[in-house]
Amino acid sequence: MNKKRISLFILVLLFSQRDLAQTETNRIISLQLKGQNVPLSVKDAFPYHLSIIDQVKYQVTWQLAPGHYLYGHAFEFKMIRDQNTLKLPIEFQLPIGINKKDQFFGDVLAFYDNVSISLTLPAVPLTEDKIIIEYQGCADWGFCYPPQSDSLVLLP
Repeated sequence: MNKKRISLFILVLLFSQRDLAQTETNRIISLQLKGQNVPLSVKDAFPYHLSIIDQVKYQVTWQLAPGHYLYGHAFEFKMIRDQNTLKLPIEFQLPIGINKKDQFFGDVLAFYDNVSISLTLPAVPLTEDKIIIEYQGCADWGFCYPPQSDSLVLLP
């Protein structure tokens, strides 16, 4: 194929993927307007960001979608060092949560809206060090997401 055809092919693929995503978004909005519950993607239900406070202090902040909550017992944080061979636990402090009777886990500590968790790393991070962020949550209407585990580089 020549370069012009390859470029055209790539453009067609990109527009097709965009159109499929828009169609799925429109379907979800339509179902929600009809009163049917449709699970959001994990990234839409539980978006978060990691902030550096100082060399060993970080903060993870979630801005949860309305009607979604995170479980206090599901949070776990680890620092990965030495080419993924050393996993060091990270100390963290949970904010005040809400005691809730959950249909899946019984009595739990739940977090709604904005959730900020302070982290204290076990060591000053090196360039290749990563953090593992583990969490799990549900929607109030009964959809429970599987446990999540994300890996991020600690130093930008």
